[in-house]
Amino acid sequence: MRIGVVFPQTEIGPGPAGVRDYALAVEEMGYSHLLAYDHVVGADLTHRPDWRGPYSLESLFHEPFVLFGYLAAITQHLQFVTGVIILPQRQTVLVAKQATEVDVLSRGRFRLGIGIGWNDLEYQALGENFHDRGARSEEQIELLRRLFTEESVTFRGRWHRLEAVGLEPLPVQRPIPIWIGGGADITLRRIARLGDGWFPQRPPDEEASEMVRCLREYTREAGRDPESVGIEARLSIERVSRDGWMSYVEGWGRLGAGYLAVNTMGLGLTGAKEHLEALREVRDVIRPRPGIGASGGRFTSTENR
Repeated sequence: MRIGVVFPQTEIGPGPAGVRDYALAVEEMGYSHLLAYDHVVGADLTHRPDWRGPYSLESLFHEPFVLFGYLAAITQHLQFVTGVIILPQRQTVLVAKQATEVDVLSRGRFRLGIGIGWNDLEYQALGENFHDRGARSEEQIELLRRLFTEESVTFRGRWHRLEAVGLEPLPVQRPIPIWIGGGADITLRRIARLGDGWFPQRPPDEEASEMVRCLREYTREAGRDPESVGIEARLSIERVSRDGWMSYVEGWGRLGAGYLAVNTMGLGLTGAKEHLEALREVRDVIRPRPGIGASGGRFTSTENR
């Protein structure tokens, strides 16, 4: 299992120095990848007293594609993962261009995680339809894969029409892997048919086990190898005590997860330094176990060579 980190979007601050220091230290510690959430705009709560979403106008979010382009230039091994880009609120061809640029600049260190989101205000602000987002995302995935692999694309779908156009350059990975977030049954079926991987958002309990079983079954029904669909779990240390970190990781390992990202947000930490201290503690707890880490079966770090 490869262990990565969740970029602390809302708590790292707006300046480039903290972002840079965080990414370089994460790579130095031996974490394999950095996963970033996506939100473009937030709700102004002074005009929406009944708002129930987890983020607002005051929630800081770095834009993932621009962020990864910056970090690609200063890192060597760290993989970048969107977890997730809210695909249907964005123009598909522009996403293809942005994802390709990240893949080129990072020399193939990119996974495109996508989802359909929950915030209708963002869809409204970006001029996209909130109500057809699930079905539209399936056509978007089909088109993305063609744009990632073909020099010239002609495509006539329900929502997209392209006439003999293409990207230059094409990505290093052809195609860039497309992973999908969400836990509804319809999403699992979509992943089984179209996805390269799944981001579950829960502990490795009986319900998670049943979801994995369904995903594998749906993948077989779609005529695909169930082992071809990866799983990336998420460990939020706000919700899991230190004594439970190892069992959480091992639990997802038994369910077939090949990746796990450590989330340090929600603990009241501020800035890169405090988040990095938390990540060092997590690394030191789980590093000694075989089969877990960034490369070679375990964490590696030039700090401790």
